[in-house]
Amino acid sequence: MAGMQPSGANGAPNGVHSHDTPGVRPDTSRPLSFRESLPYSPQTTTLPFVPDLIPNPVLGSGSPALSTLDILPMNELDNLNKEAAGQGGRLSKHGKQAVEGVLHELKPHQRTQYKFSAVPVKSSFAPQARSLSDDLSPCAKALFERVGDYFKGTKAKPSPKANGPVKGHLATKEKPSPATPSNGRPNNATSNTHAYRSNSVRIEVAIPAKAKFDMSQYIDPQHLVTSEAVQGGPPVQPVQQLPTAVQPAPPNATLVEQSPGSKNAMFRIELPSADINREEYMEVAESLEEPHYLSRKKERQDTGNTPGFVGVSLDQRQRADAALNELRRRTEAINRATRAVFEMEPGFDHMVTLNFEQEPALTGEEQKKMYTAIQKVITVGRFNSVPVEDLSQILRLSEASLKEAMSTDIQVDKDWDEASLTAWTQQLPGIDTALKAARTSLRILTGGREDRQLYSESVIERSVKVFQKVTDEIIIPVVEFRNSGASGNVFKMLTKYKKDVSTIFISFQKLLAMLAELVSKVQLTDLALNTLEFVSSNLIFVENAHYEKDSVVGVQKFDGVRSAAMDTLCQIFLIKPAQRQGIISEILSSLSKLPVSKQSSRQFKLSEGGSIQPVSALVMRLIQASAACPDKSSQSRRANMLKNINGAEEDGAEEYQATKNSTTTPSINSESQGADQPGVALQEENAVSQPLSDEAQQNASLVVGFLVNRAAGSSKSGDTPYRNLLDLFVDDFMVCLDSPDWPAAELLLRRMMSSMLLLFDAEKTAAPVKNMALEVLGNLSAAISRLRSHVKKMAASTESVDNGELSTFLSDLAIQTLDRQSRTEQILSWTGPYRVVVESLQSRAGQDAQLAGAASFILTSWAERLHFEAAEGGSERWDREAGRMAYRLRMMIEDRSWLTNEFEFNTVSANQTKLSYSIILLGLPLCEAFDGMLSILLRSMSSDQATVRSKSLKSVSQVLETDPSILDGDSRVVERILECATDMSTQVRESALSLIGSCIQMRPALEGSLIPTIMERVSDAGVSVRRRAMRLARDIYLRNQDKGVRSHIAVGLLRRVIADLDEGVRDAAKQMVEEIWFAPFYNMNDTAAFETSLNEHTALIMRTAKAPGLEHTLDKIFQSILRLENNKLASGPLSVCSRIVSNMFGLINNPSSDDPNVPSGRDALHVLTIFAKAEPKLFTFEQIRLLKPQLETTDVTVAEDLPPYRSMVIILASVLPQLSTVHSDFLQELAVLVSTKLSKLMDHRRILDDTSACLRVILDLTGNYNRAVLVALSALRGIRSVSQRANAAPNSPPKKGSNVKVLDLQDGKRMRAYAALVVTIAEHFDLEPFLDKFKSVFKDFHGNSVARFLVDELEPFASPAQAWEVRRAAIDGISTICQAWPRNYTIPKVYALFQQVFQERDERLELIVLESFKKFLFTEERRSEASGKADGEDKKSLTVMGGTSYDDVASATTQRFLKDITRICLASQGPFAVSALEVLGSINRQGLTHPKETGVTLITLETSSNKLIAELAFKEHKALHEKHESTMEREYTKAVQAAYEYQRDIVRDTRGAWLEPPQPKLHNMMDVLKISKMKNRQRFMEKLCSLIDFDPLAVEASQDIPPRLDFTRFVVENMAFFEYQTVGELQTAVRKLEQIVSGAGAALAQAIDSEIFNVRMDVNLDAQIQQQLNEGEGHGQAPEMPSSSVEPARLRQLATASMMLLLIWETRTYLRRLYGMGTSRHDSKAKALAKDLNRTPTKTQGIHWDKFWDETTSLPNGLQSQEAMMQKCKNLVELMSVDSEVKVGDAGDDDMDMDLGAPATPSDGDEDEAEAARGRKRKNNATPGGRKKRPRSSSQVRKRGRPRKNPLDQDLADAESDVDWF
Repeated sequence: MAGMQPSGANGAPNGVHSHDTPGVRPDTSRPLSFRESLPYSPQTTTLPFVPDLIPNPVLGSGSPALSTLDILPMNELDNLNKEAAGQGGRLSKHGKQAVEGVLHELKPHQRTQYKFSAVPVKSSFAPQARSLSDDLSPCAKALFERVGDYFKGTKAKPSPKANGPVKGHLATKEKPSPATPSNGRPNNATSNTHAYRSNSVRIEVAIPAKAKFDMSQYIDPQHLVTSEAVQGGPPVQPVQQLPTAVQPAPPNATLVEQSPGSKNAMFRIELPSADINREEYMEVAESLEEPHYLSRKKERQDTGNTPGFVGVSLDQRQRADAALNELRRRTEAINRATRAVFEMEPGFDHMVTLNFEQEPALTGEEQKKMYTAIQKVITVGRFNSVPVEDLSQILRLSEASLKEAMSTDIQVDKDWDEASLTAWTQQLPGIDTALKAARTSLRILTGGREDRQLYSESVIERSVKVFQKVTDEIIIPVVEFRNSGASGNVFKMLTKYKKDVSTIFISFQKLLAMLAELVSKVQLTDLALNTLEFVSSNLIFVENAHYEKDSVVGVQKFDGVRSAAMDTLCQIFLIKPAQRQGIISEILSSLSKLPVSKQSSRQFKLSEGGSIQPVSALVMRLIQASAACPDKSSQSRRANMLKNINGAEEDGAEEYQATKNSTTTPSINSESQGADQPGVALQEENAVSQPLSDEAQQNASLVVGFLVNRAAGSSKSGDTPYRNLLDLFVDDFMVCLDSPDWPAAELLLRRMMSSMLLLFDAEKTAAPVKNMALEVLGNLSAAISRLRSHVKKMAASTESVDNGELSTFLSDLAIQTLDRQSRTEQILSWTGPYRVVVESLQSRAGQDAQLAGAASFILTSWAERLHFEAAEGGSERWDREAGRMAYRLRMMIEDRSWLTNEFEFNTVSANQTKLSYSIILLGLPLCEAFDGMLSILLRSMSSDQATVRSKSLKSVSQVLETDPSILDGDSRVVERILECATDMSTQVRESALSLIGSCIQMRPALEGSLIPTIMERVSDAGVSVRRRAMRLARDIYLRNQDKGVRSHIAVGLLRRVIADLDEGVRDAAKQMVEEIWFAPFYNMNDTAAFETSLNEHTALIMRTAKAPGLEHTLDKIFQSILRLENNKLASGPLSVCSRIVSNMFGLINNPSSDDPNVPSGRDALHVLTIFAKAEPKLFTFEQIRLLKPQLETTDVTVAEDLPPYRSMVIILASVLPQLSTVHSDFLQELAVLVSTKLSKLMDHRRILDDTSACLRVILDLTGNYNRAVLVALSALRGIRSVSQRANAAPNSPPKKGSNVKVLDLQDGKRMRAYAALVVTIAEHFDLEPFLDKFKSVFKDFHGNSVARFLVDELEPFASPAQAWEVRRAAIDGISTICQAWPRNYTIPKVYALFQQVFQERDERLELIVLESFKKFLFTEERRSEASGKADGEDKKSLTVMGGTSYDDVASATTQRFLKDITRICLASQGPFAVSALEVLGSINRQGLTHPKETGVTLITLETSSNKLIAELAFKEHKALHEKHESTMEREYTKAVQAAYEYQRDIVRDTRGAWLEPPQPKLHNMMDVLKISKMKNRQRFMEKLCSLIDFDPLAVEASQDIPPRLDFTRFVVENMAFFEYQTVGELQTAVRKLEQIVSGAGAALAQAIDSEIFNVRMDVNLDAQIQQQLNEGEGHGQAPEMPSSSVEPARLRQLATASMMLLLIWETRTYLRRLYGMGTSRHDSKAKALAKDLNRTPTKTQGIHWDKFWDETTSLPNGLQSQEAMMQKCKNLVELMSVDSEVKVGDAGDDDMDMDLGAPATPSDGDEDEAEAARGRKRKNNATPGGRKKRPRSSSQVRKRGRPRKNPLDQDLADAESDVDWF
């Protein structure tokens, strides 16, 4: 009984055997007490009724008693230990009580006292043994620590001295310790391990005793022990004693003695240093030895002469007899019931009934009981004792139920009503009985009886038919019913009968499992097998419900049915090798039925957790079954059964006999023979394993090839699901990769890897296919990386948790395998990883066919790898071991039970199995290819295709997530990623940024080196790139405390808020600014830490505000954050900003510092200015009062004081109007203080303007404007005085007839200062109420307007005769006054002055006038918007003096200067053009001019390379088109021509698109056109094509690049890259391009033939020229052009026209291929139905723009030489004469390669539209150079090119859907 006790039942886990040798099973355990053993005593008075108890001893019954663990509770101590382990080794209250109880029983007065003789101490130098409590469990350790006081030992006798005379002790040979294991297991590994782990070695030297010695010269050993204990030295290791009596001391040894009085007495011997030459030695690594002792041969028992089976106990025989008697009793009862039913006796209906043919049949309940009885008899091995007549009777009664079921209509209909469904449910009990009857019948057939009368084909046939009928009519329809849709009503009714339907499913599943067993044990007919195969396949591919609410019987019910179907199909696959290819092909052809979503497809639950597709599990099972050798005993049994059924040896028996005869008898029949003849043993083993391995690999290749080929031709968003299915299969295989239950996953992934490598390395592989290959390779690399990381963790955890020898061996082997230092012999060893996995699988297999298949696959892989490694040769020992293993593996493959019968192995844990299988995986080709796959991924990052580069980055990201160590060291991965971050492709840059973010998360140390790249991408051209970079920057800001980094990131985000052209990016940036600057301080408190953090944040904002470009934008950013959409203040940011403002007022007195982290007062005032503009309510009056002392002490004549002064006046101007209360005295003081500084600021116009605005606010609050009027009068007096002192002109005299006086240099300077002051006052103050005061001062003032008077005073100084600075000041003043007083724009001398400025085209003066127009128009625009919102309320003017409307002024000014404004817009792309465009936009929004006058300009500016100009123009164009669509459509063709001229003259790039990604320059115009209807876009396409239509004989070609050719390329490149909205406009574009070529091409080709190649219609070409052309073609080189007498100018003209047509035709061909329209106009796919013209066209995978771009780039270069021009002419003639579109190539050529060099021939006779063609194809008989024309496609004899691999019938091809290409 002790031997049967399992581990963990109060055994080793509690520390009982903790000090035993690892791996050795304890021989004893705790004996049972009397009370516990009493029930098991055989000497009882009566026989026990409990079958588990031991019966009376009977001769021959030698079976041991069963375990007592189920009766006696044995796990209390284990629970206490587990509970203590979870609490860090501390015992719980219950644990302490248990220890106390044990201690109470161990008290001295309650136990027997024993006295033993003391063991003499050998030596004080004996090694200190490890404490006994080290390895004890918590409970045992607590008991050990407290039990010591209960036992007292006898005082030990002193042992002999260490160096004293030893009599007989050293001379006696040491006997082995009794603790040494005696089972023959080598102990070298254990001793080596201990020696290796020991770091301290002690040498003990025995010194021979002298005849006479002085005892005083020696020290008491007890002192030595004490001193060593005090010193804490390392423990002394055991010393191997020599057999001699003494060990002589070394001759040079020196004895060092210490005085006895020393504190630390010590006795030591100093040995001289050895003279060792290290070069003569080499370091040898510790060898890892396999734990051979784990595997043991089983002892055989000779039972041949024993009557009966010795291993069967009496109780088991009693059970067998009882089961047999029960079956006999039940059959007799059924026989009586059968007779009674015929005799009409009542009381037997519950057992037997009559069917519709009046045949007796068992009831369902009786079938269930009968099956149970038969199963028990078969289980106990007494089935052969059952009479044949009884079994035959049961078969007959069961067959009657099958007949009745076959005649019953059980088809479920989704249109049923309640009555029909009720009638159907009443038939379910009969179907259930039939299913049970079939199961019972098949159980009899699979019981192993070989009686002929039992095996009837009708029983099997009817059982299979019932199975098929129930599947088709009940199972599949019910599973497919859903809670909604057409089947919703019947679904709801069926839920009422869920129990009845579930019973059918349960019986059906049991029958299906029995059918699987039938297939494995009985040789069925082909019809039965085919039926089972077909039905099982259908069941596997039925789509089960995803949720319980959508299933009638529940999701799990059908999952069990599907698993049983998989078992059946796998059994058929296993026993029928000839049908394997067909089964796999059938499964693959059904893959299109599978769902492609991960959630709905993965319904197969794995034993280790997780789920995969059922079909994935099926494929792996089939691959594993391919490597299994069919059981010969099963084959023989099936053949005999088939013989019994048919009465003769049919096909199956003959097949088996033929196989048996053809099998070669092996010559190696024992392990010893295999060791002696390893070559023969390996050869015989390979003869068995190689065919199995080949077939498994062939089937795996078939599956992978099908998936890859189908996926390569489809996309994830396409109609076919194969691309998504490939991902699902790869994911499923990777989930199962490290599971020993699914070893076929590695083979499938290996084949997948090989296929992807071939696809990636192929030259003609399209980019989408390469992306697919990269994605799969990336997933595989990530899976391998995860596996390696998991192995590292398992190796460490296994070694620390389990100290067994097997675990230690596996851990060390795993580490060596990871480091690629392991020896293959250890992996393939008999007790190595393979054996562990096989033992685990076979121990769990039982009746599980899936695990049995996995074990067979592992065995085959083991054998194949052994043969490969052994073939390379090795040591003699390895050869012998390989021979032994080859014999064993051959026997294991042929007989699955051979290993279990011959050997026994220690129980292995799940962790050991998993680690062993992982070690196997690391040595297989898939994992060994990891470095190669990673190299491909890194190399792909520099591919020439952008999509490939992007995909490689994503794949590398997956690998890095699983193994970040790749980034460590001098890895070039980071460099490659940074290179991709600056790639031309937006997609690549975005992927690189994503990977950079992952790298920072995995390795935070890389953050500093990656921040510059991230900040560069914040201003990237791609919107998605900017968004991702901004998110990364925000995350870095929140976790990085470096102020420089934070400021840099904040500047980048702030610039995006204002400068970004995309509204979404601006909103995102604003949100991020709030998250980093305000959100962290929303929860404010008064702690010191918070104040410190807020002060640092304030300093950071001040530092950031100094960045260039933020001065005029930061206030708008803060305002957008502080103000909500309803113009209410946001409470969170408002409170934070208030605290920041308060902090900055405390810094305004700080001096300036060179340290950027130290805030200065100037910086604080600058930021306060920003906050004042953003939200004045942030300030208080007390804070404003702090500015007055600063103003008083500021000297505005000092340049350093001007910036803080300007900040203060801006703050005052912004905040004072918003304050609730302001003291009047304070305002008066401010007014005096500010007004006195005006005269000192006349040379600083901007600061003067701000000061005037501040003074205006102050005087508005006081109500007294006299100070401003006095300043204005004083400035006017100064201007008058300067005018009076004028003398001769410094540069040139005044014009004749002009009375303008020219100012000298000094007076000019004074005039500019006075003009600036008076203009500033006039701009900010309303001086009209003070008209009388002005008249009183200036007597010659007779007008009615002060503004007009000011204009008159300044106008003389605007004359061209004045110095430029004086003139600029005058024009600036007049413009400013006009902007504030718009009526002055209509003064003739004013607009004449402005016209003169525009005529002179001085940009600086023009900009002054434009700024005046812009401010005026913007003011009018705001006034108009405000008046629209007023709704009858009093309308308040916006800075327009008098509050009147100036629409007439705006209209008149626009009409006068629109042409000049337009000219400036189109003259450049700088800020000057932006200002003019802003004026034009305001004119457009106010409707001040006709749309066509601005529309063309706006469309032209949309093509600007300046993103700001393009964005502004696009907005205005879109608004204009929405209001005036019909008017704008007539201007689009003119706009295209204007856009080309703008690109040619200003942008200086006449190409039609920008690259990376390709975007047409007219894309904004096309986006606006999307608003229009399809017919309008079609009309535009027609007009656009008309722009490039031309007369080929009148082309101007004198320039280097003819303008007509350049314009044609601009148009067609735009057309090629347009995003077409509908099929209709695309068809129109293609059709018009074809018409242009067919119309103009015919005449041009005729002219080329006649003028260049001298071709005549009635004369054949010279034979020599013809031969020359043909030879040139045959050798792959261009033929020499014939000489021509055409003039160079004429040749250039014809070549230019040819290139234009070739450009048009290339565009047409590219569009057809890109959108899958075919390359022929006769292609059915090109003609869409009228109802489908509004659909959006779909692009074809694999067609890339770069080839088209290269072709259009090189084509215009054909004018460089005469040969090049003649070649272009020849190409055009070939295009018009040779129909190359009929060339038939591979099916994939159209998608993979676009041959733009061989364009197809245009024709014009088959148009569906009613438009007339421009010309017919000419009928000349020859081509240029003399080559004869090939026949047309309609009359050809033989098509060009190689024929298709799979040619299709032309009629079938024409019958394809007309709209497939959408």
